[in-house]
Amino acid sequence: MAQTKVLVLDERRGMPPGLRDALDHVGAEVHVHSPGEVLAAPPGRLPEVTVLLASAELAPHTVRSVARRLDDEGQRPSVVAFAEHDLHLLDHHVTAGADYLAPPFHPDLVRARLRDCHERAQFSRTMEDVAAHAELLSYERELEIGREIQLGFLPDSLPSPKDWEIHVRFRPARTVAGDFYDVFEIVNRRRLALVVADVCDKGVGAALFMALIRSLLRHTAEQSGLQSLIAAELMGEEAGWAEHSRAIPVVGATPLLNAVAGTNNYLTRNHIRQGYFATMFFAVLDPATGNLVYINGGHNPPVLLSADGGEPVLLEPTGPAVGVIPDVDFSLGYARIGPGDTLFIYTDGVTEARSADGEFFGEEQMVGQLGEAAVRGEELLDHMDGALSEFVGRAEQSDDITMMAVHWNPPGAPAA
Repeated sequence: MAQTKVLVLDERRGMPPGLRDALDHVGAEVHVHSPGEVLAAPPGRLPEVTVLLASAELAPHTVRSVARRLDDEGQRPSVVAFAEHDLHLLDHHVTAGADYLAPPFHPDLVRARLRDCHERAQFSRTMEDVAAHAELLSYERELEIGREIQLGFLPDSLPSPKDWEIHVRFRPARTVAGDFYDVFEIVNRRRLALVVADVCDKGVGAALFMALIRSLLRHTAEQSGLQSLIAAELMGEEAGWAEHSRAIPVVGATPLLNAVAGTNNYLTRNHIRQGYFATMFFAVLDPATGNLVYINGGHNPPVLLSADGGEPVLLEPTGPAVGVIPDVDFSLGYARIGPGDTLFIYTDGVTEARSADGEFFGEEQMVGQLGEAAVRGEELLDHMDGALSEFVGRAEQSDDITMMAVHWNPPGAPAA
């Protein structure tokens, strides 16, 4: 057994002569201090010890305080109480979990007791290490299961209406993510729902709310879509939109509003205490015309890139984040993706990507990269991936990154 290093704890900085002789006989390295001296010692000034040998005259809570102080220094010595005459004082310490030494302090008995303490301490630390490792493996396995479940909530493939290209890049910062995206058909396959959202925070909690919010949005939009279609066919598709300068079909607006407002009300009624919310861009596209009706709930403004090289158009928020304000009214936004145009939708993992120097990529640089790129659709995502990788360098990815490119490429459309 390696040399035992003993810290003797006594208010009078003493110990029974027989105990001191026994410790010297077994070759122990002995330090004697009062509790006050140990507790008042500056960090890093305490001796390294494997056994805390405490006088039974001390109160058990005083011994625990000293043990915690040593633990703060990264030491976890075995606690042993000793008494010379008043052996009944040992009872409280043994009840508190300490071992004990009582006269006669024969060297062989002291050596055996210290060896037992050392072996138990080693065994205890080994078991704690094994338990911690097993817990880590279990947690990593649970995260992997969570990742597989989360990926199951993301679409395996994206709808591809004639002459339309939709591509996505999804890079979680951790095993599971708070970002999500979805593309699905509604209104008897006459409209296309486009969703990119970012649940606040990262990790398992955000991933659980991501699954909940995605399910609520899709279910409500799909169920409302058929009702919207019936109503629109009875009233005429453009009824209710005469006040707008563009002929935006009413079909799709109802499921959009129902999905976002319904999800917001559900979250604020049932999960406001958890503190999770989501920024999201939810749009309904008419593939036949390129008309787009959308709600931007506190999300980063998507960028509409014109095929003729005109100024990029940012689709600003039309309401707050979803899950923050009960019964809030969300306004609708309108845009049109023309032939050859591309709509770039993203999460704040793009603009808040950080370089090794801590600098943010930022919206201005992102829009500049989009405007300079002489490509559209999937090649545009390749370009942005490259720009982000070059900017970030060796720095760790700090947030989930999601990018979606929606490109209309009919025959004869202008080239980028």
